[in-house]
Amino acid sequence: MAENPDTLPADMLIADADWPLFGWSDDVRPALAAALADGRPAALATLYRVEGSAPRGPGAQMLFVGAQASGYFSGDCIEGDVARHAAEVLADGQPRHLHYGMGSPWIDIRLRCGGALHILVERIAPDSPAAQALLRNAAERRPCLWSSDGTAQEVLPGRDAPLLATTQGPLHIRRRYDPPRRLIVSGGDPGALALARLAADAQFDTILLRPGGPNAPAPFAAVRYLREEPADALPRLGVDRWTAYVGATHEDHHDLSGCFYALRHGAGYVAMIGAKSRAAGRRAALKAAGATPGELARLHLSPGIAGLGKAPWEVAVGILAEVMQALNPARERA
Repeated sequence: MAENPDTLPADMLIADADWPLFGWSDDVRPALAAALADGRPAALATLYRVEGSAPRGPGAQMLFVGAQASGYFSGDCIEGDVARHAAEVLADGQPRHLHYGMGSPWIDIRLRCGGALHILVERIAPDSPAAQALLRNAAERRPCLWSSDGTAQEVLPGRDAPLLATTQGPLHIRRRYDPPRRLIVSGGDPGALALARLAADAQFDTILLRPGGPNAPAPFAAVRYLREEPADALPRLGVDRWTAYVGATHEDHHDLSGCFYALRHGAGYVAMIGAKSRAAGRRAALKAAGATPGELARLHLSPGIAGLGKAPWEVAVGILAEVMQALNPARERA
């Protein structure tokens, strides 16, 4: 017999609640894919309205599959209560509209920031056509919209839509999903490896290219390792505005071809690691290959944030910060 979520302490409704690493996940699609593959329903919670100050903005999401959670809203006291309502939604299939903070009916749940959060919780069936379409669009790297009133769910094209649009009375949300952020790094020195590892830990789809590299697998499982030339791998992998490419082999015959392809096909961030003294020659080589002034203006040479240091992790942190800024959808539409 299933336990009644109303009788359970909040910290029993989320596994590992004492160490909320589930909040590191900002994209619910991997957890949703795992749930559907296991034939399990999921509860999707979407923050659709924020009043005052809050850690997360409209469009932030959590996914609940049994006691497993993904994502976070406040990092404070509400995740356990959202989990309680998610368990009810999973049980009866009826959506919930939750209101925390200012004006909330739950006076015993306070937000330290002093604002208010409004959240829609809806059930996703394991055979949901909309969920399958959402995951298919992610795999094919197409932006789309999750359109739902909490019960009727569908996926629509959504390339230029805002991150979140809502219609009140009755509530209807359209939440945009972009393709997963991806970082392709060519190289195998400590700096390139640090960048690949850091990007994978930051939830990027990360690919490490080492032309003619070792046959042994990469030392970290979350990174795809290919022994190919950038000029061969990038056309096959595909490049788009949600992709960053960083050439770090320090060999121009490898990295220039990768940069040229990434620039020509609209990558969101393109860079080559190397001394500033090599910048003019590299720009000239790309120009001779046909790169336009606009493409060259998007190229980062000697990338990263000055002043962090030159150790591998310091360089990697600076470059990944630039990548995050370049691929940030809020900046794109600002």
